[in-house]
Amino acid sequence: MGSYLHTVDSDWYRQRVSGALICILAAFLILLVRLYYLQIIEGPEFRRRSQNNCVRLRSIPPPRGLIFDRNGVLVVENRPCFNISIVPRDAKNPKMVVHKLAELLDISHEALFARIDEAVGIRSFKPVLLRRDVSRDVVAIIEAHKLDLPGIIISVGSTRHYLNGKQASHVLGYLGEISGEELKKGSFPDNRIGDFIGKFGVEKAYEPFFFGKRGEQQIEVNALGQLSRILRTEEAIPGNNIYLTLDIELQRKAETLLTGKVGTAIAMDPSNGHILAMASSPAFDPNAFVEGMTYESWNDLASNKFRPMENKAIQGQYPPASTYKIVTAMAGLEEGVITENFKVFCPGYLRYGNRTYRCWKRGGHGFMNIIDGLAQSCDVFFYQLGDKLGVDRLARYAKLCGLGLPTGVNLDKEAKGLVPTSGWKLGRMGVPWQGGETLSVAIGQGFDLVTPIQMLSLISSVANGGTRFKPLVVRRIESSGGSLVKKEEPVPLGRLPASEKTLQMIKRALIDVVNKRTGTGWIARIPGIAVAGKTGTAQVVRMQEDNKKKSEESILLHHRDHAWFIAYAPSEEPKVAVAVLIEHGGHGSTAAGPIAREMIKTYLGN
Repeated sequence: MGSYLHTVDSDWYRQRVSGALICILAAFLILLVRLYYLQIIEGPEFRRRSQNNCVRLRSIPPPRGLIFDRNGVLVVENRPCFNISIVPRDAKNPKMVVHKLAELLDISHEALFARIDEAVGIRSFKPVLLRRDVSRDVVAIIEAHKLDLPGIIISVGSTRHYLNGKQASHVLGYLGEISGEELKKGSFPDNRIGDFIGKFGVEKAYEPFFFGKRGEQQIEVNALGQLSRILRTEEAIPGNNIYLTLDIELQRKAETLLTGKVGTAIAMDPSNGHILAMASSPAFDPNAFVEGMTYESWNDLASNKFRPMENKAIQGQYPPASTYKIVTAMAGLEEGVITENFKVFCPGYLRYGNRTYRCWKRGGHGFMNIIDGLAQSCDVFFYQLGDKLGVDRLARYAKLCGLGLPTGVNLDKEAKGLVPTSGWKLGRMGVPWQGGETLSVAIGQGFDLVTPIQMLSLISSVANGGTRFKPLVVRRIESSGGSLVKKEEPVPLGRLPASEKTLQMIKRALIDVVNKRTGTGWIARIPGIAVAGKTGTAQVVRMQEDNKKKSEESILLHHRDHAWFIAYAPSEEPKVAVAVLIEHGGHGSTAAGPIAREMIKTYLGN
């Protein structure tokens, strides 16, 4: 009985083991069949797919916001362009591919290698921009040799285009490629290598508004890194559009009037601080920066003795000359040093200590009161008034008028000028102030330095009744869809240190400057429009007495006087104020006055 049971157990065990082995063998057989199918039958197809297809995310840069003038005239746009990039991972040997590309395009390979070196640390499957805005001929060459250029891709992008070239270049500014150092600082978190950002002017000041939101594409590329198909697209959102305060017609007129001259002509709406025109000559073409400027071209601009890269309206610093007499008159009247009836006799000179200070009118003006003295710009009158006031009281009024301080205009590198005091000279030069220096300061010479925009702000404040406004270059900002993002409201900075009575006297004198034959600005009169203004002739170097008798043409250009004219019109209801400064232009009345006159005619005519 025991033997029988043992036999039955052994048979049952063998059956179970045999069943398990059959199952295992069947499973392995199925697996082998599947592997055979995948690797032998379908292998070539899967190998092709794995080698040739790869899904990637491609960033889509947002179109930069556009720029319009105050009337909606487009001045800066974006135009389509072709860009060449390289994906290092797809190129396998990027330097060899770049060498081949340089040979095909007949260009230097060093610059292309530099682009790759700059991208160290960037992921190898991210495109590195090699050349921006290439021609269709270049695109055709690359397409014809694309099998020899693995990793090279051509993309369609947009590039900045300044429609009027040099026009308003100092206000608009220009773009430049973002540097690695700027990226590291973290100030541009949404930007990447190859992006262009504002480097000067409005382009720089309003960069956060111009840059929109990046889009994204999910794409499938082949083994050469070339696009196979687009799987998904999330469109980029364009940046905001900016509307300037500039009137482009007035801007064009101002720049035309400055042709062949070195200087600046600016205009402002006295009621709100809107800059209507800001021309600086010579100018530069911002398109050259976008297209790619060579070292030689940049060096030519930077070393030009007439400083085309300087915005002379806000960065140029000049003696204010007789335009400063507005401040001296204001201080004298407000301090009670003089009254409307106070008179000075001008024989053409003033003896002060052991020196003779001459008036611009050699024969003298005779008896002058404050109205006549300002209208005829009598130096002797203001010598005596300045001596009564002293330099420190003059300085206090100058600063309250906004001189010696930046105006706050939202443009890069505004200069502040210089309002000298006795303490300033002692600290700077270690010697005390001299009385004769006060005489020079009182007529806008000596250590006095101002910017043209400061003098524009001053004459605008006189025109509107005493309110100083911050100069504005942007009127409003809108989204690409047209909704309002931001409106720049007028910003009062304070009031002139003058009573209504004082301002009325100064205004009467400024009207006489232009509208009386004895006024120094007679040349700027406009029939039917009452213009009020003030001339100025700023001495650049101290001339010897015999040299003063020479004709202007016989004096070396860099020794000639700077020419000033500041004005507003119409005198009763001012709509526009202007300031013109011509470097080494000679007399303010003849060199700067006609430019101001034509700008006023253009604006009020329009």
